[in-house]
Amino acid sequence: MVGSIDRVTKAAADAGLDIEIKRMGASTRTAAEAAAQCGCTVAQIVKSLIFQGETSGRLFLFLVSGSNQLDLAKAAAMTGEPLKRADPRQIRDETGFAIGGVAPIGHLVAIPAFADEALLGFDRVWAAAGAHDAVFAAEPRAMVRAARAVVVNLAA
Repeated sequence: MVGSIDRVTKAAADAGLDIEIKRMGASTRTAAEAAAQCGCTVAQIVKSLIFQGETSGRLFLFLVSGSNQLDLAKAAAMTGEPLKRADPRQIRDETGFAIGGVAPIGHLVAIPAFADEALLGFDRVWAAAGAHDAVFAAEPRAMVRAARAVVVNLAA
């Protein structure tokens, strides 16, 4: 079985995204922890938030700047259904990642993805790479393309 970090590496390569995954040696589960470890602002951290459609039960991925909150009404409008917190087991089963290490790429199954336009205002952003202490840096537009995410205004 391929490890979660290996899946992120392969997904990046398959998408033409040149990344170097770094193991930080300390937790990067929260945006503040990740920013401290990466030496960047909290806003440059990509939060990979997973919500579940209340009607369909389907998972949706929302990529949001670490300094912003996801506007659930905007997110629901994008998915066409009300959203709720996703079950951690379902997140692990469908993405292959535990909460705190969910990467924007390398999921076990295809999950519709949306990226907040605020991320595009940076030269470089940092995202989880499949483990609680693993991250990678990328040019935001390239990361969004690799995640096959639709760019929209998602911030509250």
